[in-house]
Amino acid sequence: MSTKVLTTALVVCLLLTGCKRRDRKIRVEQTEEDSLTMASVIHMSDTRAAPQLLKGFYSIEEKSWRWTMGQFAVALRPPKNGALNGATLHFKFTLPPAVLAKVKTVSLSASVNATPLSRETYTEPGEFDYSRAVDAKLLTGDAVTVEFTLDKFLPAGSVETRELGVIATSVGFEAK
Repeated sequence: MSTKVLTTALVVCLLLTGCKRRDRKIRVEQTEEDSLTMASVIHMSDTRAAPQLLKGFYSIEEKSWRWTMGQFAVALRPPKNGALNGATLHFKFTLPPAVLAKVKTVSLSASVNATPLSRETYTEPGEFDYSRAVDAKLLTGDAVTVEFTLDKFLPAGSVETRELGVIATSVGFEAK
């Protein structure tokens, strides 16, 4: 072999052994913001709250709201001292003119852990806050299920492929 080939081979061997990659250990720490704690109030724009939307909600639209179906449910963490003092449930939503034009009136009812709350009927389009007092005995444990039912909604296929109820913006408990 020529000296030039041997020199080139030696240089390549030295480069390969001298350029060892050191593997660094990466340590991942969970921050408070990353922890998956259940919220007492859900804003429909918050993608982290999606696991608490149990049924009847569509994807986020315009980065701020979601359409509901005729029946929908959420899981909420009781507010601090809710098991002692009770709380107020707030469901903020919009009843669009296009929906009301077809169904004329809409009644919304809710239940907390299968205990019914009083119904409310809406005859005008607009933004609303369905709010009801919730007894302290219903707010025990780590989570409660809140189910909503609309007596009238747009069935799938009547306006679009989805069943359409109301436009939800937030739902949650306010401590008393």
